[in-house]
Amino acid sequence: MEITDTGDAAADLPSIRAIGVDGLLVSFGTQLSEAANRAALAFRAAIEAENLTAVVETATSLTSTYLRFDLDGADHAQLRDKLAAMLARRDWYQAPLPQGRRLWHVPAVFGTDLAPQLDDAAELAGLSASDAIASICAAPLRVQTIGFAPGQPYLGELPPEWDIPRQTNLTPRVPEGALAVAIRQMVLFSVSTPTGWRHVGQTALRLFRPDQPDPFLLRPGDEVVFKPVTREEYENICRLDDVGGAVSEALG
Repeated sequence: MEITDTGDAAADLPSIRAIGVDGLLVSFGTQLSEAANRAALAFRAAIEAENLTAVVETATSLTSTYLRFDLDGADHAQLRDKLAAMLARRDWYQAPLPQGRRLWHVPAVFGTDLAPQLDDAAELAGLSASDAIASICAAPLRVQTIGFAPGQPYLGELPPEWDIPRQTNLTPRVPEGALAVAIRQMVLFSVSTPTGWRHVGQTALRLFRPDQPDPFLLRPGDEVVFKPVTREEYENICRLDDVGGAVSEALG
């Protein structure tokens, strides 16, 4: 696999670029795809397993793997060479996803005044409201990355009909646990915030738990499948279940 060391976003991929004084970014795509996201997740796991000298932090975006390192223990050239050698070992776009991932089953109420933009989003996707719910809940969605707010997952990909645009105007605020859709992705909001994504479902999840030893409920590479529930069931979950009714199982 040819490695390009350049800042040109149009260059052949994967590429290795310096980020700041103590970071390197390995990019597998210039736009989101299943293969690029898979490669970023798998490569991050490989870096952590390699236990590279001086690496103090790793993270993934939708299509890239980032690492930060201690300048007293290594320099850019040394780490770049090691990363290039790792990239050459295999086709990372076909790599297995990391071990330790989990499948989460998450109750969600769709529509009603709790998630008032379901009908709008369904119409844009060319679906009835009931078909839209069935489509969203038909298969697990991968946690492609965590970002924007602490513990907040971007989930995907949905089928092609869900390649709907963001709104031109912001919704002033959606609540914590809101499930919103755009561009074949879903966001589960970990905080109450304005958004341009359409609010189609509502969960009772606490995605960011700063009082816990592990504050993020979901991890990149995990998968989430949504289970439609009634408003009454949702309200019971809010009242009785401090993890939002979610249950999980190991994926391997």
